[in-house]
Amino acid sequence: MREIKANEITKAIREMCITANKILPEDLCEEIEKGLQSETDELPKSIMKTISDNLSCAKELDIPICQDTGMAVVFAEIGQDVHIVDGGFEAAVNEGIRQGYTEGLLRKSVVGDPLNRVNTNDNTPAVIHTRIVAGDKIKLTVAPKGFGSENMSKIKMFTPSAGVDDIVDFVVDTVLTAGGNPCPPIVLGVGIGGDFEQCAILSKKALCRSVSVRNPDPFYAELESKMLKKVNETNVGPQGFGGKTTALAVNIEKSATHIAGLPVAVNVGCHVTRHVVKIL
Repeated sequence: MREIKANEITKAIREMCITANKILPEDLCEEIEKGLQSETDELPKSIMKTISDNLSCAKELDIPICQDTGMAVVFAEIGQDVHIVDGGFEAAVNEGIRQGYTEGLLRKSVVGDPLNRVNTNDNTPAVIHTRIVAGDKIKLTVAPKGFGSENMSKIKMFTPSAGVDDIVDFVVDTVLTAGGNPCPPIVLGVGIGGDFEQCAILSKKALCRSVSVRNPDPFYAELESKMLKKVNETNVGPQGFGGKTTALAVNIEKSATHIAGLPVAVNVGCHVTRHVVKIL
């Protein structure tokens, strides 16, 4: 049995919150650069140039990439041979969020009650998804999620009679409805299968996968490419002003489901779809 102190978790989460909000994953930066090069019309090309310059400025000035530093989403895979000591896991995570958002001078956007809407003033509580896995390590993924894109996300409970084209159309319709609201070019996380809540979690998990990594199942890898092509044919374009680069990537995660169901969720990520991974 390996012991990990709660304050080690807090320290890791604190650092991850700050890093995720200031430095975009390199593979996503590369896709943004590809989008810049592929645009031929003046307006979308100038918008992509501004987006690219913003990333460079954030790194140079050591400031957040976007003013919406998001609601903190944490995926945790906890090894069954790990014993967390000197505190509880969720309390340690939320303390890390509190420290990261306060000391990192990140915008605090969480309200403690969805209807009374009083700001908690420290960006807690986080949304935490925990799994117990084999081993003696803890894998943490911190994904700050802005709500300009989150608000454009959708879920649909298809019946098994729906085909692949129906699912593709649903994804494309989600993008068309969103328009410029999620600050395109976007990244799409698509969850297929499970039940009502699992397909939504799958779609969020999909946004935490590298955009340079395709689904390991060739069928779904091909479907990711098909969806990306269809989405980029919509001409929504950068910031909704038209162009070739509506989406940078489509990532699909799938799971088993009931014989009577076919749930599909589309989690929309903006061009700063942020996440950081750390193993303790």
